[in-house]
This record gives sequence, C-alpha cells and structure tokens, in this order.
Amino acid sequence: MSLLVAFSCSQEHPRKLPYLGNYDVAYHQKNGKTVTDTIYQRIPYFQFFNEDSILVDNKSFAGKVWISEFFFANCQSICPIMNTQLKVVEKTLQAYRKDIQYLSFTIDPTNDTPSALKRHKRRLGISNPNWDFLTGNEAFTHQLGIENFLIFAGREAEAQGGYAHSGAFTLVDKKGYVRGVYEVVQPDLSVNKKEFERLINDVQTLFTYEYNYQPQ
Repeated sequence: MSLLVAFSCSQEHPRKLPYLGNYDVAYHQKNGKTVTDTIYQRIPYFQFFNEDSILVDNKSFAGKVWISEFFFANCQSICPIMNTQLKVVEKTLQAYRKDIQYLSFTIDPTNDTPSALKRHKRRLGISNPNWDFLTGNEAFTHQLGIENFLIFAGREAEAQGGYAHSGAFTLVDKKGYVRGVYEVVQPDLSVNKKEFERLINDVQTLFTYEYNYQPQ
C-alpha cells in the first residue's frame, strides 16, 4: 500500500482531478502481455447516527458528491471557523445543491450526541437537507478520518477540548473516491483563500468534466 496522487493527461478529460489515498496494484495478462491496474481505495462502509437519531450509512448518501469535515461541537478554536467556512462553501456551490452531500463527523461522540448535534446545527442556521451531522464510535471515526478521508483527527491531552484535528475539507466523488483535501482553515485559525478557491474550482471541474453536469 502506498500513497498516490495520479494525474490524467488524456484528451477526453483534460482537467480530471487526481485520486488520493492508498492503492493496490493488480497484474493480469492481456493478449500475451502483462497489464498493470491501479486499484484505488474507496471510503469504506460506515454507519453513524445523524442529528435526527437516524442510523445512516454510505448508501444513504449514494449518488452524491461529498464534502466532509471532522470537528466537535464544544471546540472553541478552529471548529467554529470550519463550520462557518463550510457554510460559505455550501452557499457558493448552490448551483449543485441537489448533488452535493455535506458530512460533518464529530470526533467527540461522548458529548456530541444526536440531540447535541441537532442543537449545534440549529445554532449554525443550517437548513440544507443534504447536510448531516454524524456521531458514532470514536476510535472508528478517528481512524476513518486519518486513513480514508486523509485528515488528522484524534485525542490530544494538551489541545483545547482534548482533541486535535485538521482544518481541512475532503472532496469525495460519487463512487466514494477521495479526489481532494483542502486546508481551508489553517492551524493559526486563518482562512486560506487559495485553498477555498481550489475546493470550489475542483468541485466545478468534477461536475463539468466527469459528470457533464449543467448547473441549475
């Protein structure tokens, strides 16, 4: 298993986004020649409760592009900025609203129960039905963030609130492949406008060149 960023220069998809994450290499014979296939990892199966106490899984969000964040509601430093910036992302991408699913995974499920997340979502003024706040097994959530969504999330005794995590958002395509990670909120709590714009541009690129999508 290795970390790979693969770019395509084909004429069919002149601006195809890279695939990120671990991959396997498979070999098979074709017309007497050895052919190499690169098999990228997808986001694995998961189950979480959302803010309405409904048990959801990958299939609940099938057919949509995902933009995710990992946070916790009691965080008083980076998380409010992340939540706010993701709201700006949502507003900027309104043309694609029916086809984008926003996922906010809490890394502190002990405190962030479904009802707590529902109150948090209400305080943020989020009414988008395609935005779920998810809570579940803590160890699995941290592992999912690090190994699959390619962001750091975990306990850290010296960090404010007892947890540390990346200020990045992850872009996942309709088939469950990670296509981009964007450090929009920096460790010093500043907002990286270039990373924000890169996220917006990459979402538009994904829809335009891979899904032939016409914004509504």
